[in-house]
Parts: sequence; structure tokens; C-alpha cells
Amino acid sequence: MAGNAIGSGVVVDLSRYMNRIVSIDAASRAAVVEPGVILTDLADAVQQDTGNVLTFAPDPSSRSRATVGGSIGNDACGNHSVRHGRTGDHVVSLDVVLADGTRLTATQAALRATDPGDEAAAVRANQLSAGLKTLAADYMSQFRLELGRIPRQVSGFHLANLLPENDFNVARALVGSEGTCAIVVGATMRLVEVPSSALLLIVAYDDIVDAARDVMTILQYSPAAIEGIDERIVATMKARRGQDSVSELPAGRAWLYVDLDGEDDIVVAAQAKKLLGDLRANGRALDCREVRDPAERKKLWRVREDGAGLSSQLKLPDGSTVTSWPGWEDSAVAPKDLADYLADFRLLLDQFHLVGVMYGHFGAGCMHIRITFDQRTSEGRKVMSTFLTAAARLVVKHGGTLSGEHGDGRARSQLLPEMYSPTIMEAFARFKHLFDPTNVLNPGMIVDPAPVTQQLALANIPARRWQTTFVLHEANSSDDGAFAEAVQRCIGVGRCRAHGSGVMCPSYRATGDEKDSTRGRARVLQDMVRGARSVEQGWASEDVREALDLCLSCKACSSDCPTGVDMATYKAEFFDHYYSGRIRPMAHYSLGWLPRWLAVTSRVAPLVNGALASPLCSIGLRIGGLTTERPLPRFASRRQLRHELKPDRTRHSDVVLVVDSFTKGFRPEVAGAALRVVEDAGHRAEVRTDVCCGLTWISTGQLRQARKRLVRTATALDDGTKRPIVVTEPSCAAALRKDLPELVDTPAAHRVARRVRSFAEQVSAETDRGWTPSATPPSSVTVQTHCHEYAVFGAATQRRALESVGIKHVREATGCCGVAGNFGFERQHYDVSMAVAEQALAPALRADPEAVVLTDGFSCHMQARQLIGNPAPSASLHLAQILDPRTRQEPHR
Repeated sequence: MAGNAIGSGVVVDLSRYMNRIVSIDAASRAAVVEPGVILTDLADAVQQDTGNVLTFAPDPSSRSRATVGGSIGNDACGNHSVRHGRTGDHVVSLDVVLADGTRLTATQAALRATDPGDEAAAVRANQLSAGLKTLAADYMSQFRLELGRIPRQVSGFHLANLLPENDFNVARALVGSEGTCAIVVGATMRLVEVPSSALLLIVAYDDIVDAARDVMTILQYSPAAIEGIDERIVATMKARRGQDSVSELPAGRAWLYVDLDGEDDIVVAAQAKKLLGDLRANGRALDCREVRDPAERKKLWRVREDGAGLSSQLKLPDGSTVTSWPGWEDSAVAPKDLADYLADFRLLLDQFHLVGVMYGHFGAGCMHIRITFDQRTSEGRKVMSTFLTAAARLVVKHGGTLSGEHGDGRARSQLLPEMYSPTIMEAFARFKHLFDPTNVLNPGMIVDPAPVTQQLALANIPARRWQTTFVLHEANSSDDGAFAEAVQRCIGVGRCRAHGSGVMCPSYRATGDEKDSTRGRARVLQDMVRGARSVEQGWASEDVREALDLCLSCKACSSDCPTGVDMATYKAEFFDHYYSGRIRPMAHYSLGWLPRWLAVTSRVAPLVNGALASPLCSIGLRIGGLTTERPLPRFASRRQLRHELKPDRTRHSDVVLVVDSFTKGFRPEVAGAALRVVEDAGHRAEVRTDVCCGLTWISTGQLRQARKRLVRTATALDDGTKRPIVVTEPSCAAALRKDLPELVDTPAAHRVARRVRSFAEQVSAETDRGWTPSATPPSSVTVQTHCHEYAVFGAATQRRALESVGIKHVREATGCCGVAGNFGFERQHYDVSMAVAEQALAPALRADPEAVVLTDGFSCHMQARQLIGNPAPSASLHLAQILDPRTRQEPHR
């Protein structure tokens, strides 16, 4: 996560296959797992197996994608480490493989062969045990004096565990060794009890140092967590995800999250009341909120948990954006020394003219600090190196550690001599050599490291112009450098690898392959702009094309990714260059030019529909690069559209209703319903069927064609009014809101984009001003969350609209439907498309087969019809159809 773990060599990803939970034993409070198990999966499985009595405690912010093996490797902690400590505190035993292939098991008191019948392994275990005991004896006094002094002392190897008073605990000595000694292939982990009552306090302060000074008062109440954030993260969250994302925070410039728990609600509430009294008496807290609702708690925790990503692209008070980087990512001191350390650290930042954002585990004295280093220039790297040395000396002066969680890695190992004596550094080298005498495993980590600034990825990037059609506004970049800046937003946080939350990266969820994650694709693009040999062909690189091939262009990463990576935009830009002068896949013509074909099919729809029902259809589909396994929709005629939209209602209109190509061509009944709903809300609509958002050209990377259409659309819709522009298809609304101003960077385009609303957004706006639909909506629906609407208009847009019209039970299929425009219709992508459908939509449909199915997007509509097994259009409906005044007396499906 901090960019300090992986160097050149063979990278072993254990999360794809070695991810079994072997057993859960409530009696012994232990779980046996493989190293690729995701932390949240383990916690969920334990809670389900034990009736929510036990859980797995370590909960780093990355727990939705972090593995048990990775957490052992860097001794991960988490938000509740005040209560539960580090991963090492929960290790019972480890099964490991050494560099020479020997399989050993390290326990709390011994080291033995994993297979009792493996005589060679038994000999190696005895030799290694003897060497470790000699090591502990030789350095006993130094281990006691220098190691294990504060709760978060993660730097170096944890050799104090080898001391006699710690029972020669080899398993815990290996925790935090960062893959330098052995590869973990199995682990037995300790489980803890789940408290029955919990209460979150959000305490606001004027200053982050003031917040730190209250930590010792809070610790007297035995909280489960004390986490802190500063105003820069909150400002960035507001800019990225809107004011609603932080609306529950009390007014202030720094905040502490305090989790109190116990077995009785009344006792916990009384404890909170007494704590707040003490904090008021201290005179530093500005305000406080008590948060009991689980949904609110989850929303607030996300602000803290997304800190690493949010802090990489900081919004400053003057509205400017600056890029920050790791390097001094997670230093730690004793909690009692935290305030003084932070005060001195801010002075150090000022001395070097650097900006740092501060957040982290205040209750454990561990701070995540990202800093505006300039890693590109030699002068900037010199400043970074000098600063890091000064920072190391400062934290040591305060009795602290360079690393309190993520490990030393390639970012801080060079600085370890600032913290430890030569004797301890010698002991570290001996420990590494005992396990890995040939120096095969993660060389250069902790022992014999390279200088901190020697292998920075941003150093000495070759100068190259990356001219783009999209206008990308990136911090500290010229127009021709914006693409390179944009793809380097990814800092490896890996939320795109999460399986249990958000919409982002459906293709990774389908394949489990890192190359199909947003992060994997970003890494390949970063290699491209950095001039790596593997992708040195740049825009013509086949490797980059392959990495982007399974991207569904769902846009969810642009909102779910904490750093704001927008892979759909990068893919469209790359494809535009890659296919310049090349023959494109046939689907780029058959589907990419769909609005053009629909202008023809609308004139001869009966003939086209007849041809689709004939045996010749499959041949045509193959020629067009389309799958024969997905039923095609019936094409609509001009007469059908005229029937839905007559008579003309353009005079004195106060709303513009844009009927997109998909609705015109396949769902004209939606156009009529949308018009009637707008009128039911008291408006007169100007209906526009003559404009195009260019989406099909954008998604296939035909940006010049897209831009031509968008120029015409901007000119047509920029009419000098502020009338809302309501678009029936969510993906088209999203394209007009986001892609239009990025492809047509003119005042007219920006004015039009600001007026655009999705249909669901318009419904919420109408109910907010008091409108009640004439139609009686169903009491419950299953809604396919539309990816583009989720990303561009907000995650809760559809749910908010449904609840606002009185629909009480909303089952959300939160995840991509799998069709995603052209993707699911392309022959080579059909299998992945259906695998994506199984992530959310298919299970939601099976959960309530009788529910009304809401699919505002045409792609979602087609996928739902196929999954339901009903080709009738009424098998899934648009929001306009369930609110259509015509249906007020007609029961829904």
C-alpha cells in the first residue's frame, strides 16, 4: 500500500487460489486459514459460524482486500488496534516454505517440520532452532533494551519474541518480516469476542495537535478505537464525492473517531457521557456527535478508511490540488508523546516547504502522513532524502519508530540505523541469513537496503508528449502531460480488489486476476508513460490493449477509487490512439456506430425484426463480432416513437427532455412514460430526439467521432436558459454531465453539462419540492444500480428517488449488470459478462422472483430480461414506467 513492498523478481499472488478457510474452532477460539484469505471474508465467516460471538480482530482500512498472509508479512494493525493490537498478537502458528523448499511450522514455542515424516525438514528445523536460540542469547540485553518499547514498534524484525521470557515464539518473530525469511502458506489465528453494544463518538477540534492532546484522557475509558483525520482529507472528500459524504461530521478542522463498546447499551452510553464531560473540561473539543446507526457509522468510517487514497490528491483551502506521496507513511510514538511529536513534525514540514496530510491511529500513536515530495527532479529527490533522514531523527528523539504498521520495505529500511544501534542491525542481518542464506526472498528489505531515492518510479521519466482528445485537468501538469499524471493517480490502495463493497472493477471480481483490476490496468499504463521496456510501444502497445480489454467502462472506479482513477476514460483515450490507422474489431462498427444504424432501422423496423427472427441472424451476428448467445432487442419504428410523444409540447416549456438513441431505438414506451411523468409533476417539456451523447463512440475509443456529435449537441442544447435537461438513459446522462465538458472544453459544453440530470435525479428534485406521483408505485422493487449513474450522479441516486416516491422496500443489485453497452454483446466477452451478472443482479433477481424489476439503463434491461428468461419488455421496467400516470389503475408485473 505504501509502495514499498515489491521490487523486481517473481511476484506470488496467493489470494487467487490459496484462499480457503480450513477450519473454525469456537472452543479453542482459533481459525486455520490459507494465506490468501481476505480479512473481511475471515471475519464474516467466523461471525456466521459462531453466531456473531467471535470474530477476527485486525481491521486495517484495506481489510476488504488485504489478505491474512499480507497482514502477517507487514504486521498489520487497523482501526481497533487500541483494543486488539497487531496481527502478530493473534498468530498461534505459521506454516512456511523456505527459499530452499523446506516446509516448516513455527509455533509459539518451537520450530518443527510441517510433515513429521520429512527427515530433511526435521534436520533443518533443528539447525534453525539452534541458530535462533544462539542469536537470542548473543543479543539478549540489546533485544530487551531496543525492541518492543512501544505498542506500534514494527520497524525491523521482531526478535524480542525469541527471548526466554517470550517462550522462544518463532511464529511471532516471523510476523512483520515482510517476506524476507519465508513464504507463509498456512496460519492458525486467534479469534476474539464480539461486543454486543457499540457507540461511535465523533469529536471535532480546531487543530490536529489539540486532538492528539486529548488521547490520553480518552484512553482512560478503554476505547476500542481512537482514529483521527484532518481538514485536508475532509475537503478532498467533499470535492470528490460531494457535501453529503461528510455531512454527519460536526464543525471543526480535525476529528477523532472514538469507538466505545461493551455488553450493555446503558453502560456504554453512560461511559460516553462521562468521557464527553472530561473532554469538555479539557477545553479543546469543539463539538461531538454520538452515532449509533450502523449505516451512518459505516459512512463515517469510510472517510477515515479512504484516507490513503484521498490524501494522494489533496484539495487545499485555496481550492488548488496537490499530489502527495508516501515515504514517511506510518511513523509511530507512544500515545502520550503524540501531540508533541506532531507539533515538531509540522515545524519540520514548514522548514522544508512541504505539505503533509495527517491521519491515522491516534490511540496507538501511529500516524499516516503523506507529503508533497517532488520525486521527478533530482533537486526534489535530494530534498526528500534529506527530509526523511531529519524525520527519522525526530521520531527517534520522541522515542518512536519509523514504521508502525506497513513495514520498512524499500521506503524506510535505509533509515533503520537512525533508530537502531549497529549491534541490532547486525542481529537483523544474522536473522535474515539463518532463514535465507542465499538472499533469494525480498532482498534489500530491512537488511542491506538500497538508498531510499534510488529506485523511485517517478524519477527520470522520459519526456514525451501525450496529446489527448479528453481534456484532463490534473494537478501540476501541462495539457500534454495530463494523461501521464492521470494514470499515476493510482498508488496501489487496491480498493478495486474488494469483493464485498462498492461497484468498482467487476471484471476483477469475475476473474480474480490482478491484471483485470483497476490497479493492474493503472500499473500497465504507468509503465507505458514511464517508458518501461515491457510497454515501450506507447499508444501502439499490444500489452496495454490486452490489459484494458476486459474493462467494462463502468466508470465506478472514478467514484469508488479513493484516488479518483477513471479507467473508462483512460481506456477510451488509449483505444482511440491504438486503433488509429488500424482495422478495428467489427463490434466497434456494429455497436460503436449504433446511433447511426438506428437512424436507418427506425425506417424499416419490421423488416429488420423479421430478419433477426430468421436463421440468417446468427451469421450476421458473427460477422458483426456479436455473440449469438444473447437475445437481441426488437427495433422500434419511427411510428412507435411518434405515437408515444404526440402531440407536440414544445411551447413555453420549462424542462428539456432528451430522448436518447437507446430509448428511441428500443424502448419508445419509456419516452412516452417519461414525458407523462414530467407533465404529472407540473412541467411542460421540450422533447429533443435530435441530439446524441456520443457514448457508443466513446466506449469504443472513437473519440473524434464522439467529439463531433457532442459539439453539435452542446450547440443545440445551449439555449441561454437554465432549464434542467432530463435524460431518459442514465449512461447518456452521465456522458453529457462528465464526458461532454472533457471532450468539448467550451463554455457552452460546461453550461449544458451543469444542467443535465438523470431521470432518477429529476424525480428526487420534484419530490423535494412537494410533488406526489399520480401513479401508485409498487411497495417493493429490485433495482439494478446503474454504474454510470452511481459514478457520476451519486451512489444513492436511484435509491433516493425510489424512497422519495414511497417505495418502502428497495433491494439493490449494487454492481455492474455485465452488459455495459457493447461489452456484453461482444462475442469474446460474453462469458465474463455473465460471470459479472452473478455478482449482484442475478442473485437479487433470484432472491425475489415476483418483485418489480427496475432497470433504467438499456444494458441492464437486456441483462435482466435474459436472466429472468422473459424476453418481454415488461419483464423489467424504467422508473418512468412505474411512475407513469397511465398505469395508476394497472397493477405492476
